[in-house]
Amino acid sequence: MRQDPRQFAERIITWYHRHGRQDLPWQQDPTPYRVWVSEIMLQQTQVTTVIPYYARFMQRFPGLRQLAEAELDEVLHLWSGLGYYARARNLHRAARTVLDEQAGRFPATLESLMALPGIGRSTAGAILSLALEQPLPILDGNVKRVLARCFAVPGWPGKADVQKRLWSLSERLTPPTRTRAYNQAMMDLGATLCRRANPLCDACPLMRQCRARAEGDPGAYPQAKPRAQLPSRKVVMLLIHDGRGRLLLEARPQSGIWGGLWGLPEYTDRAAAEAGLAARFGEVSQAIDWWPQRRHTFSHFHLLITPLVVRIGGQPECVMDGDGRVWYNTNEPDPRGLAAPVSRLIEELKQRLEERSDEPYGGMR
Repeated sequence: MRQDPRQFAERIITWYHRHGRQDLPWQQDPTPYRVWVSEIMLQQTQVTTVIPYYARFMQRFPGLRQLAEAELDEVLHLWSGLGYYARARNLHRAARTVLDEQAGRFPATLESLMALPGIGRSTAGAILSLALEQPLPILDGNVKRVLARCFAVPGWPGKADVQKRLWSLSERLTPPTRTRAYNQAMMDLGATLCRRANPLCDACPLMRQCRARAEGDPGAYPQAKPRAQLPSRKVVMLLIHDGRGRLLLEARPQSGIWGGLWGLPEYTDRAAAEAGLAARFGEVSQAIDWWPQRRHTFSHFHLLITPLVVRIGGQPECVMDGDGRVWYNTNEPDPRGLAAPVSRLIEELKQRLEERSDEPYGGMR
């Protein structure tokens, strides 16, 4: 059954005005910059998680110039815990590109937006439709799910032929007017009713047209990504501290996991860690403590982390034998991007040391 695009859009927009989310922070004064930041944060991340990050980010970087002129460390610091840090690096790089090459004027065409780092077709369409009411289709994860179910599109949306069909549907159904309301409605519908699990079909404005519901199994669409067993990688992370609140951190490479963040010195295994300690620090280590292994999962592998706590005596500055290392004052931390597992290890170290001491951990000012 072929849907009339006008009727389809009318149902969606009517539902949105009655039940959709219309008080999200980026919907207030929806400039291209504000919508852009929200769309990047919302990639792979739920709205409830994004809202507090967005508020802090906008308070510090209310406009593109403030973001472009900031140091990457500060941007990553405000992003810490949100994950997928390439998004933050691309956001910062794109802001500098717009400031340097386009005099700070945010691009207003699909092609110019897609030329910036981290912006694909769907994100560009969302920015221009939500901020400037341009009649452009989008195809984020929520929209894919709504379309795949309503039209019973088989296959995993990550496959090129399935994605091509979904884009075709999105293009045909996106109305030439009221596109902001329509696109927001489609995203809201996928997030609140047409959920991945336990969809609320009886409240959906498309329930009479939905082929997946008619078939009796909405959860069959869209097809899940073929599952593969995630490989595991092991790493030993060193928490090298001086007992007074200072912890050794190292800058991570710009590429790879946690690129551009600050992290703990790493070794591939226990033997390498112990050999590295002996070669690098000699007799300055006073206490060594192995903690139980813990796991951090990425989209494509598990990282098995074994923390090694090392107390440094004497003159700890002796380990500062190169660029890219800092003594991080955990009592008065400066704005510095830290991955979530590193932040958790630092907090755990502080708690353990405070429990062992009559005085508060630190004492350094």
